[in-house]
Amino acid sequence: MSTGFENKNKTKTFFTSNIDSFKIISKFQEYFTEIKDPRVEKTRLHLLTDIITISILAVIAGAEGWEDIEEYGLNKKEWLETFLELPFGIPSPDTFRRVFERINPKEFEQCFQVWIQSIVEKLGVEVVAIDGKALKGSYDRKSELKALHLVSAWSKEHRLILGQTKVNAKSNEITAIPALLEMLDISGCIITIDAMGTQKSIVKKFIEADADYILSLKDNHPTLHQQVKNWFETSLSLGFQGIDVNISQRVEKGHHRIENRKVYAVPISQIPALDEQEDWIGFKTVVMVVRSIQHWNKITHEVQFYISSLASHANKIASAIRQHWGIENSVHWTLDVTFHEDECRIRSLHSPQNFALLRRIALNALERESSFRRSIRQKSRRAAMNDQYMVSVLAAALSNSSPVLESTCQ
Repeated sequence: MSTGFENKNKTKTFFTSNIDSFKIISKFQEYFTEIKDPRVEKTRLHLLTDIITISILAVIAGAEGWEDIEEYGLNKKEWLETFLELPFGIPSPDTFRRVFERINPKEFEQCFQVWIQSIVEKLGVEVVAIDGKALKGSYDRKSELKALHLVSAWSKEHRLILGQTKVNAKSNEITAIPALLEMLDISGCIITIDAMGTQKSIVKKFIEADADYILSLKDNHPTLHQQVKNWFETSLSLGFQGIDVNISQRVEKGHHRIENRKVYAVPISQIPALDEQEDWIGFKTVVMVVRSIQHWNKITHEVQFYISSLASHANKIASAIRQHWGIENSVHWTLDVTFHEDECRIRSLHSPQNFALLRRIALNALERESSFRRSIRQKSRRAAMNDQYMVSVLAAALSNSSPVLESTCQ
């Protein structure tokens, strides 16, 4: 039987806990207060800050659409009322949809950038991986609407998506990457990009921003690619005799496979003049990565080539390339498997881009919470069931200390 003293302590703890929750959530809300309300004033029954906050919390908790967001709000209404105004209760799914259809994605992205900058400004970011992803379910065949394609920047060091930008329907990643770079402070960073971004105009922007680059070299530059490939094959067969080559080798075990990875870095001064070599500003090193992957039933071999503005330090280059693969494993894979992004059929007006940003806010917040060392899916489920853990997730999202790196297995 509980005593009055025990009940008083429980009440005091609950009250203190609610005060802390209010402070943390209010601080997080501040980053998204600059978004202009797109609704006509007389239709604004629900506050924009309430709508955005419920949506962020719901997506952290695993919501995949407007009905899910409403369901989260209804089930958490008593808790939400401790820090939101909710003058007319929880908004309907149609209200959430109409608001996010009309919110300016650039304003939403700018608020996202302010939040991210508050985290990384004291940490510094060494490697920034840039890659594109299509949201396969966002197409609309009747209106001839293509699937939304986004280009994102990722820091594996801090497990953060740093920014995203939309690829125009009649364009490609080549035009979207410069727009993304304008959002980011990349000074002193190493930028890694897949072959689509291996463009002279983009390289120029890296150097102008005082950044280095490692760019994948494939058949979209056939002459340069073939020259580098032929040179490495010949030099490798001769054991790199008389050549200043720097080599890094690493063996990794996991996910039921053994991967042997060998990286060769050679200064361009060691090889004959390459096609349009002078047009690649800052170009210093050619790189070959040889991967041998032993699966349970077979062995596969892969060879990839890169050009870089870095000196021929194989360990450093190998680390940056390895971090680039994290955008596929830790971001794109998680968005599809845990948040079911590719299955999402939200496709009207600005809603696909804005909902994609909600997912990236959720993923960043869950990645940074390190007290519960489980998969992103398990963190999301705990946040759905445990309000205090949800507050812990938001508190971690406000912290500018490095999270504990954990397994990317979702």
